[in-house]
Amino acid sequence: MSVLIFLIVLYILLGVSMMKLFEKAGLPGWKALVPGLAAVEWCKLIGRKPQYALWLLFPIVNIFIYSGMVIDLLRSFGKYSFTQAFMAVVFAPVPFFMAGRDPNATYQGPILEKEREYHRLHHEAIEKKDKLALSKLKAQYPFLQKSPTREWAEAIIFAVFAAAFIRMFLIEAYVIPTSSMEGTLKVGDFLFVSKAHYGIRTPKTVLQFPLIHNRLPLDLGESYLTEPSLPYYRLPALEKVDRNDPVVFNWPAGDSIILTPQRSWDLHQVRMQNGGKLPPGSDVIVRPLDKKDHYIKRCVAIAGDSIQIRDGQLYVNGQAVRNPEHMQFAYKLTAPSGGSFNARKLEEFGVSLYDVIQMQDGNYYNLDASQLEKVKSLGLIAERMKRGPAPGFMFPNDRKRYADWTVDDFGPLWVPKKGATTPLNLDNLPFYRRVIGVYENNKLEVKDGKIYINGQEASSYTFKMDYFWMQGDNRHNSEDSRFWGFVPEDHIVGKPLFIWFSTKGGSMKNGINWGRIFKSASVM
Repeated sequence: MSVLIFLIVLYILLGVSMMKLFEKAGLPGWKALVPGLAAVEWCKLIGRKPQYALWLLFPIVNIFIYSGMVIDLLRSFGKYSFTQAFMAVVFAPVPFFMAGRDPNATYQGPILEKEREYHRLHHEAIEKKDKLALSKLKAQYPFLQKSPTREWAEAIIFAVFAAAFIRMFLIEAYVIPTSSMEGTLKVGDFLFVSKAHYGIRTPKTVLQFPLIHNRLPLDLGESYLTEPSLPYYRLPALEKVDRNDPVVFNWPAGDSIILTPQRSWDLHQVRMQNGGKLPPGSDVIVRPLDKKDHYIKRCVAIAGDSIQIRDGQLYVNGQAVRNPEHMQFAYKLTAPSGGSFNARKLEEFGVSLYDVIQMQDGNYYNLDASQLEKVKSLGLIAERMKRGPAPGFMFPNDRKRYADWTVDDFGPLWVPKKGATTPLNLDNLPFYRRVIGVYENNKLEVKDGKIYINGQEASSYTFKMDYFWMQGDNRHNSEDSRFWGFVPEDHIVGKPLFIWFSTKGGSMKNGINWGRIFKSASVM
């Protein structure tokens, strides 16, 4: 609703700012306020056919159509400067108001008709090699002459503008930085991700450096301003997020982080690991929703599902799920005699030597079922890693009630569903504390053993959004929902389409994975 109000206000400002321009062009000013009619008359003023206005109805495309129309309208009133064109694209009401109040800004006819006439005459003069005619054209149409510097500047700005909008709304390229989805998606895989499949999400952050997600190069700081910002809104989806879909999303725990050269750390994690304190010199960075780090995991449970993990096997709604073909667990490998073995031999089986878990008792290798059988055929003994209790470090991060939960033995728990109501008590509050207080923006307090939401005592809660449970296919080496909980629907970014490039171990020095290029990213 707030997005709709914003668009209505913006349209009114645009219409009011155009009224004076319409009147200067000999049209009734009220036409600038009538949806549809204003666009048709606008097209006529700049030299477009009336039906050209229909392009404004097509999402994403209409952004480029609108940008061209605002520039051409100003040019039809004699405003040709680069600054005026830039301001028209950024916020058209301002230069429209200024042109309307400027007595020297008179309507000079449809600019595009003049351009077409100029190009026709210019083409004829070039064919006839008529230098005199070319000289006269330059004198007759000085407003169409641009310096090489401006030509290059406009070309670069348009290219960046187009790339930024395609990246923001349609398709974005991602690279797999960690091994959490091995062996389905490998470190060094470059993916194209569709933002339309699960519904195009409009940006919350308005002012940002183009083509950079959240951090400027050379550690120069964040690449955006948190204000002004827009409320969350998502266009209709082509399909819903379903079980077993690999999904790109914003890291839910990434709103308050400690940044290191290696990675971002959840503020809550850092405090738990340091006895409730932050390391000296730690700077806390607070990020808006759409600037949190990007993660890719597999959606193993959707809103309304109940999940449990027993001895590494995931159960959804009481049924053991079909595991991904290349799901991996970590194994310690030893030779029968207790001696060493040639780890390079494992590469022949597709085992990544860039993804080794180093423990006190030795190295553990992440293997899928087929790799495990091949390793055993060498006579090696494979002992699966036992992930013991990690008090407080597993979701819901409650050291008293759920301290025995591990990555292999976890749950049961229920995934929140929009419109569903759950009883609320001190035992299940740890599961939903962040959902209620952070993701759904309520004031949550516990006083004298009672739960208060927005100042009212509460014994139940009705969820406002759908949530999802995400896990990596590399089950022993993935930081996922088992550590930080549910992924809200407003954090969903897009659906991976295919791998367009792939390097071994994430570095060109190690070579290229030719066999992975153009492989689907949605394999199970």
